[in-house]
Amino acid sequence: MSNNPEIGIAAMYRIIKKSGAERVSDDAADELRHTLEELGMKIAKNAVELSSHAGRRTVKAEDIKLASKHILNL
Repeated sequence: MSNNPEIGIAAMYRIIKKSGAERVSDDAADELRHTLEELGMKIAKNAVELSSHAGRRTVKAEDIKLASKHILNL
């Protein structure tokens, strides 16, 4: 992954807190960010392949949904 993350760290703290944590370490928030960015990249790449296969240059919501189901069910 790059040194310039795409997802903000504050959002990671909020997600973990909303999940029930009282306190969140910096390392935990950073690891969640890294993991979500990796997962997001895999889903996006798969969605691009799906849209290309369908003869489209535009990635649609349905491509993301199908790609996420495929990636998360592996």
